[in-house]
Amino acid sequence: MRGLLIVLQWAIASVAVLGLVTLPISLETQLVAGLSVLLAMMILKLVRPDGIWRLIALAFGTAIVMRYVYWRTTSTLPPINQPENFIPGILLYLAEMYSVMMLALSLFVVAQPLPSRPSRAKFDGRLPTVDVFIPTYNEEPALLANTIAAAMAMDYPKDRFTVWLLDDGGTLQKRNSDRLAEADNAQLRHAELQQLASDLGARYLTRERNEHAKAGNMNNGLEHSTGELIAVFDADHAPARDFLKETVGYFDEDPRLFLVQTPHFFLNPDPIERNLRTFEKMPSENEMFYGVIQRGLDKWNAAFFCGSAAVLRRAALLETNGFSGVSITEDCETAVELHSRGWHSVYVDRPLIAGLQPATFASFIGQRSRWAQGMMQILRFRFPPLKRGLSFPQRLCYMSSTLFWLFPFARAIFLFVPLFYLFFDLQIFTASGGEFMAYTLAYMIVNLMMQNYLYGAFRWPWISELYEYVQTVHLLPAVVSVMINPSKPTFKVTAKDESIAQSRLSEIGRPFFVIFAVLLAAVAMTAYKVYAEPYKADVTLVVGGWNLLNLIMAGCALGVVSERGERAATRRVKVSRRCDFNYDGKWLKGTIENVSANGARVVVPGAELDDLAKGADATLRFMTFADDTEGALPVKIRNFERTTDGIAIGCRYMPQEARHHRLVADLIFANSRQWEQFQLSRRGNPGLLRGTFWFLRLALFQTYRGLVYFFRDLRGRTEIKAAGEAAGHQP
Repeated sequence: MRGLLIVLQWAIASVAVLGLVTLPISLETQLVAGLSVLLAMMILKLVRPDGIWRLIALAFGTAIVMRYVYWRTTSTLPPINQPENFIPGILLYLAEMYSVMMLALSLFVVAQPLPSRPSRAKFDGRLPTVDVFIPTYNEEPALLANTIAAAMAMDYPKDRFTVWLLDDGGTLQKRNSDRLAEADNAQLRHAELQQLASDLGARYLTRERNEHAKAGNMNNGLEHSTGELIAVFDADHAPARDFLKETVGYFDEDPRLFLVQTPHFFLNPDPIERNLRTFEKMPSENEMFYGVIQRGLDKWNAAFFCGSAAVLRRAALLETNGFSGVSITEDCETAVELHSRGWHSVYVDRPLIAGLQPATFASFIGQRSRWAQGMMQILRFRFPPLKRGLSFPQRLCYMSSTLFWLFPFARAIFLFVPLFYLFFDLQIFTASGGEFMAYTLAYMIVNLMMQNYLYGAFRWPWISELYEYVQTVHLLPAVVSVMINPSKPTFKVTAKDESIAQSRLSEIGRPFFVIFAVLLAAVAMTAYKVYAEPYKADVTLVVGGWNLLNLIMAGCALGVVSERGERAATRRVKVSRRCDFNYDGKWLKGTIENVSANGARVVVPGAELDDLAKGADATLRFMTFADDTEGALPVKIRNFERTTDGIAIGCRYMPQEARHHRLVADLIFANSRQWEQFQLSRRGNPGLLRGTFWFLRLALFQTYRGLVYFFRDLRGRTEIKAAGEAAGHQP
């Protein structure tokens, strides 16, 4: 009886909502309703932004979105007997419905995400055996040394875990290659990494052939290891000391748990953050996923494996013959398969590893292309919406995660549709300027408000749109290619630990300047059409405003592809550790103020070091977290300056043996709290209005900076060409 009553209540509520959505009202009433909902959402956000009031505000916003969908479907589509209008018109409509569907899936996933789980560092239950996999392909030994040293230093009984360096760059296939240079490099790498692993106390493992990329490499590791759990770290992802203590306890509580995933924290900005200089001010792009979306997925037992910073149960992996390798995103694919077999997952929202992400725009696009193509392969080969064994919420969650990567299609349509009207006078959206204001503008603002409710402090206004736009230009052909040939994409390792010595335009940045020029021409066309066709001025101004918004986004993208030159590959994280600084035989007390993957800043108070010199050798001595003993790390002085607290000295690590790498790892990676504090320092919700003004200022400056880079590059190319021609004419 109770179940019947609940069904009846939902039926009545659904009919009531449908009646409100389809209720015929005047344009003025619709405008007032939209403004009222916006005002209500703003007040609720200021007064009661959480709990049931958050859901009420989102429900208000959903009502406006649904009214827009109803109006858009019934009143605005071009006649089907006008194919020149109908075809682009229906494409725009489908792009909008895709956006609405993704909003609906987002609401389901993150309207009420799970709160962060409490720390498990004091877990005192059974400690299972753990095999730690560090798969590598072409990463530098120095980078691997830090990761191995950090993994070896984890706070866990030494006889209960084994660190494995899984080298796919030194396979027998590569060492026996017909290309002698490749074979020599592989042989050298094989010997060097064997020695490195031995020096640091890890085990080295390679295989005969490079098959099934990273998944195949880790499956080879499974065959040669015996631990109950498998911890996976990418070559550039070094764990904190408490990683295992914070994760393994969950497996003792749930025998059907196959995964504990933790977030990816990065020591360096991605190219967008670096070129826009927002890394220290604004949350990183991945924080929206790891800070909100994964907690939402966790609520529905749908948090998935992200390829690194995770612990998995061996028994679960053996049930599926190891890590899945059908797609090039083996991580998510493995999670889909195991979730469908009734296994569970847990997400721990605390940064317990620190890694590196692509520094150049080209590498960034390469990485995102692999993610997009891999998700399309999962959609094609696994098709989560109909995957047997998945619960209904899990189906929706995986739909959200895979269908998201279709955004290049929608974003491209939103970019070019205004041009159809302005240049070709195609009527693809049959509505007046007043109707656009009452329905479309209200929908757009409510949509932004809802996004701010969902992601607030983790994603500032318009930043998602910028990230999607800069990826669309190059991801669109990548997604199309995998749709045509799902088996074609191959796994490519993302370049890490890069640096850009000199400022330059990205080698894949020219299309953005072409698009900007076209959109700028469309602004001029808007002015002309308003003058030449005043009777259509309301619609022209609306479309022109849409094009202007695209132009602002395109202008900001010019700054994104204008690569800033920086010597440092990573940013510094604040710490406070006492040390002794030795220079020229003198030991002085000091404080380590901040660290990066390559160096540290040391403040020596009240010291008279007039003979300091750049490039000089020095030594840092400090107490380690790992075993509470003192260690001495050789460094080289990079720079120094006098401050009110003494002399601040920038040092570069100069590790010469295994124990030095252990000290570097202890200095950078031992304490996960410093990463958490850095993340929290960037989180703050500027709100929709203030965030929009901030983005406008940013876009204007980046447009100017991008054009400066473009003309500088053009002048440089002209000079090189002229010099070449002059040299060619010399006798």
